[in-house]
Amino acid sequence: MLKELTCIMCPVGCDLEIKITDGKIIDITGNSCPKGRDYACQEITSPMRNIATSVLVNGGDQPLVSVRLDQPIEKDQIFKVMSKIKKVQVNAPVKIGSVLIEDIASTGSNIIATKNIQKGEIYEDHKGR
Repeated sequence: MLKELTCIMCPVGCDLEIKITDGKIIDITGNSCPKGRDYACQEITSPMRNIATSVLVNGGDQPLVSVRLDQPIEKDQIFKVMSKIKKVQVNAPVKIGSVLIEDIASTGSNIIATKNIQKGEIYEDHKGR
């Protein structure tokens, strides 16, 4: 079997061809650096993804805080993790870099804030969510 991927590890975006036989990688071509080979191996054997989204904030000067994972998770865990994130509300203030959810869905990854949110009177509780 031949699998084609575009490497996303650097700005070059090499077109990779991965030859797979009996579920094992036989050959990887098209990469102009070692990162492409590593990316192809991981993408074929255990694809990982990062998530960037937002969480509701109670009592903040903004209604949402942007968040991301502090390390990638297995691709097949995305929907489970997003389901957990969707249920979370935090109280202002929120400091950038703060861990808002530890070890989300037992993935080993934490949800961290990527923005500062101050206390404010503009946005209140999100009860109808």
